[in-house]
Amino acid sequence: MNKFLPLLFLMILLGTLSQCSKSSGGGTSTNNNLTVDCSTVTNKAFAADVNPIFQSVCSAAGCHASGSVNGPGALTTYAQISAAKNQIRQVITAGTMPQNSTLSVAQRSSIICWIDSGAPNN
Repeated sequence: MNKFLPLLFLMILLGTLSQCSKSSGGGTSTNNNLTVDCSTVTNKAFAADVNPIFQSVCSAAGCHASGSVNGPGALTTYAQISAAKNQIRQVITAGTMPQNSTLSVAQRSSIICWIDSGAPNN
């Protein structure tokens, strides 16, 4: 029984993570591998540009609201978002998040450039 616990834990973890990702329907996604020139992006301040995206898109019930265990967990505060910045950058760049909507190129660029500039609390 004890040797099956790690396998059970892994299966539960993978199942949970797969519930919160966007499927490309078996084809290719046109949103994959976004390349951004951050020198041209001016809307990359946390309070004015990035946080409103997280509050309106990511912090929805069933995704990354308070108490969430999906992916990195809740993404409702600067501390939570900043702590998960590497994982966020990966899924935003790949286009696999958000699961139930799509971010515009400008929104994705704001998030990526904010992270690449050190994720300041500005």
